[in-house]
Amino acid sequence: MDILHLIDRLESLVTESFHLPFTSNVIVQEDAFLDIIDQMRISIPEEVKLAKRTEAERDRTLLQAQEEANRLLEMAREKAKSMANDHELVIYAQERAQEIEADAHRQAEEIVAEADEYIIDQLSELEEQLMKTLTTVRNGLRQVRETQTRPADKEDVAEQKEVLEEER
Repeated sequence: MDILHLIDRLESLVTESFHLPFTSNVIVQEDAFLDIIDQMRISIPEEVKLAKRTEAERDRTLLQAQEEANRLLEMAREKAKSMANDHELVIYAQERAQEIEADAHRQAEEIVAEADEYIIDQLSELEEQLMKTLTTVRNGLRQVRETQTRPADKEDVAEQKEVLEEER
């Protein structure tokens, strides 16, 4: 039986009992009083057991809720850590890409500079050869013109051959 119902019955027994005049005392039927007390003794352990079960269930629910909260918190931490690592990885990749691009630009500039030097060297050599050839052509023309204006003698022809040989 419900403990509160038994308390109500006990209260009714006292209020319905005989009141002694000029006092606050009452005469209660002992059997009825003891019967209610016995029922209370029986009922209290059931109430306590129910309260303990309710408390245990509450504790179990709180523990499960705490474990779930801890699990979710750990998942959130891992996700945040992963996102931070991903962000750091992206930043590293961007920095590395910039370094590679800068190296490529430097190497390209070096290659262009080396190619320019090579072209200058080759063109300078060609210019030198062309100048020698031009000098030879001019000397040849000059000698031909000189021979046309004066008669050729054997010594002049030998000198001209020597000059041509030296220029080559």
